[in-house]
Amino acid sequence: MDTQVRYDASPLQASAAVVALVFGIVGVAGFIPGVTTDFSDLQFAGHESGAMLLGLFQVSVLHNLVHLGFAVAGFVLARTAAGARGYLVGGGALYLVVFLYGLLVGAHDQANFLPLNDADDVLHVVLGVGMVLLGLLLNRPAKLSA
Repeated sequence: MDTQVRYDASPLQASAAVVALVFGIVGVAGFIPGVTTDFSDLQFAGHESGAMLLGLFQVSVLHNLVHLGFAVAGFVLARTAAGARGYLVGGGALYLVVFLYGLLVGAHDQANFLPLNDADDVLHVVLGVGMVLLGLLLNRPAKLSA
């Protein structure tokens, strides 16, 4: 049984690994004062968290942990083409649901437990669409040249 992990096995797998890496970086950055402004206002969860990643994206400890968990899942699933496709398409669909959730709850609503602001909403729709497209377009079989 081959247990070697190859993230360069396909463009699909490489893309899933890169997306996972970005989520990992974002998750860690959310815990770094300076990269995250108003770090002293970081809350575990909820809309009360005043910490802002890069001064734009409202974050909390839970939000950062979700990004880190999403990174770990991406690295594990990128080991196979089917896993990479599932991570990109399924994860992208999940981010589209989070986008819709962000539209439905107000920035100061008690149901805003992640927390989410307008910049997060825009980012989530871009991430969702981008991930789904990567998962679907990179999964197409290569055309054979004549």
